Amino acid sequence: MSRGTAARALLGAFGLLSAVHLGALLAGAGAVEVATKPVLMPVLAAYVLARRGPVLLAAALLFGCGGDTLLQVGGDTAFLVGMGSFAAGHICYLVLFVRRGAAPEWGRRWPLAAVAAAYTVAWFGTVALLWPALAADLRGPVAGYSLLLTAMAYGALRAGPRALLGGLLFLASDTLIASGLAHWPQPPAPQFCIMAGYLAAQWLLADGVLRTTAAPAAAGTAAPDGPARRAVVPDRT
Repeated sequence: MSRGTAARALLGAFGLLSAVHLGALLAGAGAVEVATKPVLMPVLAAYVLARRGPVLLAAALLFGCGGDTLLQVGGDTAFLVGMGSFAAGHICYLVLFVRRGAAPEWGRRWPLAAVAAAYTVAWFGTVALLWPALAADLRGPVAGYSLLLTAMAYGALRAGPRALLGGLLFLASDTLIASGLAHWPQPPAPQFCIMAGYLAAQWLLADGVLRTTAAPAAAGTAAPDGPARRAVVPDRT
């Protein structure tokens, strides 16, 4: 089986598993939900590797799997360790975004200082609102994790508009989790909303990184006398 065929099969499997998992959440099929959740990110990571994507991207997704699995265990300890696993995934994303260098041309047209300020205000405001309602032992970890997540969402600007949208969806999904911990009013089917946003976020982040990695590589294989001859192919490790 060629890499292209394998990649298409894995992407189809991820889409099917995502649909089954979300359907199970709506239907209250707990056994199906529990069985499908831990395999979602490994399948997406396998797709990334089949596309010759960066190993750090696959690692970010696998850390997401660790968080997904631990959150199913329940209890404060598993929650905190699971949050740490997600945090490790965000660090992998941040390293990838820093390696992209400066923001792409479309991103440089944005007032980046204003965007950074908006993310900072959103982080500070959310933590300030959640703080009184969170258990004392969760306040520090949630604030620190939220800061890292916000930094990742902002850094996604360097990997194109798809990754930027993925970062925003990840931020929204995890904010909904935090609001549940603080016992805020929740939307209908909150777990469905959380997972729908999370799955879309991880896919958009992965796709955005793959696109920005593939573009320079394609430019680097252009005709020797063209300007792409001097293109630098990003490190895929």
